[in-house]
Amino acid sequence: MKTFARQLRRNLTDAEKRLWQELRMHQMLGLRFRRQHPIGRYIVDFVCLEKKLIIELDGGQHAESICDQDRDQWLRERGYNVKRFWNNEIFENIEGVKEKIVEALNPPPPSSPSRGEEV
Repeated sequence: MKTFARQLRRNLTDAEKRLWQELRMHQMLGLRFRRQHPIGRYIVDFVCLEKKLIIELDGGQHAESICDQDRDQWLRERGYNVKRFWNNEIFENIEGVKEKIVEALNPPPPSSPSRGEEV
């Protein structure tokens, strides 16, 4: 698995290269992301282990993929938040993608009950 992950790291897609420019070297909120990182029986595109956020980039071959749904469920059962973006989103709206990643890294705190509401 580690050998395959290393091979994937050397052969990034254009979309992965573009997003990695934004994530590498602690550029996203000072957090560290890893690319092509093994988790269990899967290799994820990008992961921030500290925040348990996984980012997957998908080309057309992933449209309505049952395997991806099973994979995401397995990862979520282990506490990971999985965000998927289409490759074209990376090229056409990188700022929007970055905003969604920041939101996932900093979820809003749970709202407090208003006065008079039960806890």
